[in-house]
Amino acid sequence: MVSQNGIKYAVHIVSTNFGDLVAKVCECLLRRGPLTYQNIARSTEISLPQVKNCLLLLIQHNCVQAFSLEPAGDAADLSKPINTKYIALFDNIIHRTRFSKFIAVVSEELDKECVELFQGLLQHGRLSLKKMIDRAKSGRDDCAVEDTIRGNLAKLLDSRFVERCPAGEAVLSPPAEEGTGARKRGAKSSKIVAKSITIEERILDAAAPMEAKRFLFTTDADCKKTSENSSEVLGGEKRKYDSLESERETSADDSHVPWRVNFEEFLHRFRHKACVENVRERLDGGAAIALSAMLEATRSMEKKVKSDKTVPLSINTIYEEVMKKEAGRSMTLDHLRASLALLGCERGSNDLYMIDLKAIIKHAQTEEVEAIVLKRYGRDAYRIFRLLMKTGRLQETDKISGTAFVDKKETPKILYHLWKDEFLHMEKVIVTTPRQLQFLLWKVNRSTLWPHLLDEMYHTALNLCQRVAYELEQENEILNLPPHKRVGPLEERFTRLRNVRMLLDASLMRLDDALMLFHDF
Repeated sequence: MVSQNGIKYAVHIVSTNFGDLVAKVCECLLRRGPLTYQNIARSTEISLPQVKNCLLLLIQHNCVQAFSLEPAGDAADLSKPINTKYIALFDNIIHRTRFSKFIAVVSEELDKECVELFQGLLQHGRLSLKKMIDRAKSGRDDCAVEDTIRGNLAKLLDSRFVERCPAGEAVLSPPAEEGTGARKRGAKSSKIVAKSITIEERILDAAAPMEAKRFLFTTDADCKKTSENSSEVLGGEKRKYDSLESERETSADDSHVPWRVNFEEFLHRFRHKACVENVRERLDGGAAIALSAMLEATRSMEKKVKSDKTVPLSINTIYEEVMKKEAGRSMTLDHLRASLALLGCERGSNDLYMIDLKAIIKHAQTEEVEAIVLKRYGRDAYRIFRLLMKTGRLQETDKISGTAFVDKKETPKILYHLWKDEFLHMEKVIVTTPRQLQFLLWKVNRSTLWPHLLDEMYHTALNLCQRVAYELEQENEILNLPPHKRVGPLEERFTRLRNVRMLLDASLMRLDDALMLFHDF
C-alpha cells in the first residue's frame, strides 16, 4: 500500500515528465487501484480518447500495465466481453528519478555507444531494434549502423541492463480457480500464497516474458548460422527442417520485438553496493572485499532483489573471485576465512558459505534511523532511542533514564517528544497494590516506524523537487540569457542558482538512496 505522500511524489514526477493531464489519469489509478478506461474517464471527467492516449503514453514508459481476467465457466461464458483494466506501477514511476544513476552504472561497464543506446531506451521507454536503427541512422543509409546497434544491444542484454518488454495485456486466471488450486495444495501453502503475493505482483508475473526469452537476442551471426544449417538439411529430415524454419522466423521477428530498461538489475546492483559499503564502515575492508566477491560470483543466480541470503559458495570459489580484484590480491586464505567469520557467515555441512543479506540491510536501516534521531533530537534522545532499538521490548521510564545515563527530569520530555513524532510506541500500565500507580512503558515498533519514516522521506523528496522547480521558475529570465550577457549582478544570480540547484540535486540523490534502502531493498 502506497502512502499519501508517496502518491503525491509519484504524481509530481509524472506531471513533470508528461504534463498535468497524464498525471491526473495516473493519480486516479494510484488512489483507486485497477480500473477500466471507462471508469477512469468517469472519475477524472476526461474524454475517452484523451484517457486512451494518456494510458498509451504511460504504458509506453512502463508506468502502467494492462491486464484482464481469464473467463471462467462454460464455453457460453466466453462470448462475454472481456474488460481490460489498468494498474499504475508505482515503483517504475519512482525509478524515473534514478535515470542518472542507471546511466552512471552502464558508463562504468560499457562503451559510449552502448550508453547512447541505453539513453534512448530511457528517453522513449520502449524501442524495437528497427526503431533503434532508424534513430541511429538519422536519414543516412549506412549498413554499418545496423551492425553496430545489434552489437550494442547484445552487450546491454549480456549485462542484463535491457530486457524484453512484458506482454501488452496480462491475463490472470479467475480467483475461484486460484482458490481451488490453493485448497488442493493444502492449507499451509494457500496461506503462504495469500500472504506473499499482491495483485500487482500477480499481474507483473503474468505479463513477464519467459526467463528463457527475457534476454534472448538473435545476432547476424546466429541468423547466418541458421541459414547455413537450413541449406544442409536433407530432404527426408522434415522435423529438423521445421525446427530451423521456426528459428528463422523468430530471428526475423527480432527487429520488431520491443525492449526496455531492466530496472530489477540496477536494484540488484544498488542493493549489493549498499551492503558492501555498510560492511566496510561497520567492520573492515577485508570483510567488504569478501562480501563483494560473493555477491559478484552469485549475481546471475539471484532470482529476486530482496533475497534473504547469498547463494552458497565454497571457500575456493570465493577466493578465486577475490583474486580477480586488485584489492583482494593481498588476502591470504586464512585472512579470507577470518573475514567470513567476521561477517557471521553461515557454514553448511558441505562446507559452503552463505551471508545473511537481510541482516545487513536491517543494520543499515537501523543506523539510518538512529542518524535521523541524532540530528533531529540530539545526543540524549539518540542514546535513549538506541537503547530501545537494541532491547526490542517495553522499558519503564526510570529504567531507561538509568541505563542510557540521561537526566531523570529530561527523560520523560524526550520520550514524549519521540512518541508524539511517532518514533516510539507507548503503553500505560496501572498497578493497584497498596496504592494505585501508573507506569509508562516505551519501545520502538519497527512495523509502524519504518512506513512512517518512508512516508516522511517521500514528503521531503517532493518538497525538494518543488523547490528546484520554484528556483528555476524564479530565475527563468537569467537562464534564457546568452552567457556573454550575464555580467555583474546577473552573473551572481546565475552562480547562486547553479549552486542552489547542485545542493538540492545532491540532497535529493542522497535521500533517494535512503528511499531505496527502506522501500526497494
